[in-house]
Amino acid sequence: MSYRGLKGGAMKSEKTVKAWRRVWVNWMLLTLFFVWIPSLVDADISDMLLKFYPYITVQEEYSTNILLSPNRFKLADYITTVNPGLRFFTLQPGAYGVDMDVSGGYTYYKRNSDFSYWDASGRLNSWYAVTPRLTFVLRDYLIRSDAAREQQYQNLYDAQGQYIGDTQPDQYLLSTQRVHAVYFRNVVEPSMEYRFGSENLFSLLYRNNIYRNQNPLFEDSQENTLNPRLAYWFDVSNGISLDYRLTLNTYQRSPDHLVNGATPRYTYRFDPRLSIFGQYRFEYDDFESPGVDYYVHNPSLGIRYLFSPTLSGTAQGGYFWQIPKQGSKTQGPFVDISLAQNTPTTQYILSAQGGYTEDYVTSQNLGFSKYYGAYGTINHWLTQRLSVRLTGSGYRVWYSTNNQKDWIWDARVGASYLVFRWLAVSLTGGLRADRSNVAGSGYSEYSGIFRITLLRPGYQPGMMGVSDYQPSRR
Repeated sequence: MSYRGLKGGAMKSEKTVKAWRRVWVNWMLLTLFFVWIPSLVDADISDMLLKFYPYITVQEEYSTNILLSPNRFKLADYITTVNPGLRFFTLQPGAYGVDMDVSGGYTYYKRNSDFSYWDASGRLNSWYAVTPRLTFVLRDYLIRSDAAREQQYQNLYDAQGQYIGDTQPDQYLLSTQRVHAVYFRNVVEPSMEYRFGSENLFSLLYRNNIYRNQNPLFEDSQENTLNPRLAYWFDVSNGISLDYRLTLNTYQRSPDHLVNGATPRYTYRFDPRLSIFGQYRFEYDDFESPGVDYYVHNPSLGIRYLFSPTLSGTAQGGYFWQIPKQGSKTQGPFVDISLAQNTPTTQYILSAQGGYTEDYVTSQNLGFSKYYGAYGTINHWLTQRLSVRLTGSGYRVWYSTNNQKDWIWDARVGASYLVFRWLAVSLTGGLRADRSNVAGSGYSEYSGIFRITLLRPGYQPGMMGVSDYQPSRR
């Protein structure tokens, strides 16, 4: 297979972004048809209208380094964002559920007005139970932004592979845009799940992940993944699972590549609170020429313990080997430790990870990298109206592309206050920095954000879209 040259002209057309925006709207309409129709049968128009929650957010941000450039090239600015939005939420236990949040508006740079642009974001989580055993799920994530580092967008799963929510705040992909560039991403995940026992299930997920960037320095890319999964328990103590992933990543200029990955796991449960497991993760990345194929082997053992109904912990450790067909291999310990608590007044996640990560379908497509780091977020409600949050992370990364080694830190603290039932305000301050062995790759940034949100009375805490801890555009 031959290397594919540069496709198209040097400039990206706005029509491409608009086209994929229409794709996302089409998925929303499909959800309305297949998921909302059952709710319309038993509900009148007034009941349906009560499930819509409009809001508008006005935000003022100051950043000392909007492009995350080296310190001697810092560019500071005041950034104003106005975003009207709409959230729809409905739930019929055992039958269907829809949680959709869409917003869009304008981001204005005071000192660099040519950077100003129209932004957009959206999330959808919906499901429909055809029978008590068979459920269809549709999830979607959309973002149009110019953030120098993109927020992680993957969904989170627990040690048993069950969906538990979206990525925690202030976690980022490795790729960094050091020039102004507006990008667009849309991730669609339709899936089905069939249960043939209390814990036995077969699921099939398809993911279409589209990335487009208006700056010709960065290439467009797309991911298509097919992910079947089987979980089976022989008895209350012994269970197995098999997770298979087939992924095709296509790029505008770089060699496309096909990924075959499988993760078998055995779990032994001592009691409802304590279980141990062993798994073996295997992956083969097959690149078009002149890309270099590689294998990944990652055996590990783990333990999960439920300290209380609100506090759980997981510890997993092993070793990994990345073996390319050409060049030297990369190897090292693998670790994943987390402690999570969720009570009515305090929520926190503390974690330490290490091993390897893969950065594809992003602005830089950095590929396979070795890393170790820690992350923590604590959210505490001092009163029913006042909450505070502290989030921090630190990572050591070894990139395989150019022998680059980075220390990356990020720390943020904020407070949120519900002034009235229809008015919320928040203030957040943050620091992030990168210390690199490659000249021109390190940076530091201080930022502050003041946000005002007008919302329809009746919003519940934590609803997407009006959370006072929405991740910043950066």
